[in-house]
Amino acid sequence: MSLLKEKLSSFPRVEFAHLPTKLEKAQRLSDALGIELWIKRDDCTGVSFGGNKARQLEFYLGEAQAQRADCLLITGAIQSNFVRIAAAFANKLGMEAHLQLEDRVQTDDSLYRQSGSVWIDHLMGATLYPYHEGEDESGADKALHQIADDLKAKGKKPYIIHLGADHPPLGALGYAVAAQELLNDFDQQSIQPDAIFVGSGSGATHSGLILGLRVSQSQISVWGTCVRRNKDIQKARIVKQTHMVADILGIENPVHEEDVITTDISFAPGYGQMGDLTIEALQMAAELEGLILDPVYTAKVLGGLIGEVRSGQIAKGSKVVFIHTGGTPGVFAYQNKIEEFLANKK
Repeated sequence: MSLLKEKLSSFPRVEFAHLPTKLEKAQRLSDALGIELWIKRDDCTGVSFGGNKARQLEFYLGEAQAQRADCLLITGAIQSNFVRIAAAFANKLGMEAHLQLEDRVQTDDSLYRQSGSVWIDHLMGATLYPYHEGEDESGADKALHQIADDLKAKGKKPYIIHLGADHPPLGALGYAVAAQELLNDFDQQSIQPDAIFVGSGSGATHSGLILGLRVSQSQISVWGTCVRRNKDIQKARIVKQTHMVADILGIENPVHEEDVITTDISFAPGYGQMGDLTIEALQMAAELEGLILDPVYTAKVLGGLIGEVRSGQIAKGSKVVFIHTGGTPGVFAYQNKIEEFLANKK
């Protein structure tokens, strides 16, 4: 047993995700971009439309069960995939789901506020709480604790999944597992990728993936595509988180600062908003591969890859893996905006 597998096996885990996910070649996108593009289908992890957060929640809910918690508390944007899948995990375990929805995107669009993930949150019977400060991680976490105190006063035993970067990212272990899965995929497909592109927001997916690869002696470049902050701020966050993940595992951190690559080429105009590269990627994926991306994460990741190919940072002919982290319900919440973009392009 490898060191990483041995360390990971000591953590309680609820194995609800449909794993391993498929690694498939996207031939028509490859032809269009002049690279060899492979897609890791983490949109197909099964629970509540799937997505990368299912891997993370296996560890959070494992700890929650070990603590005999009966309520799950989590915070995220109104259209948060993390929040949606967390509610599904809670339901499967018979726990109450208490979801705090942060107002990060300034819009009065009724579809954004009522459709997509938030409608599914309602459908699953979760209790929803508004949080009107969109860019206040520590404040959002503090508000969760206030909700938890109210639940404790009623005799409940809540488990909190924090958002702020100062809290140990236990869910990152899910992407240390994914790193091993990817390396096995590469062996089975007989490919040696030059780069992996993944969304970088809270950072748990990005930090867990790169640490898992480096522990396993893989030096594949991992490009974190920024969805919430500029590349310099995000890089510092990921560097810090790799140290935190190593501490959780009880190992020396194998990730060096130069290993952490971030790009914000597709980030503008900001979190949850679509620029030209994002909408181009969303449309290309749908028209060339029948692949549905979401405007907040995955379309920005593919958009970032498109931008870096055009900039020359990713050379023509490179073998690149794009991790599709899900978020599919979000495309319905953004229907009005997407249609507006497409109409303006005609």
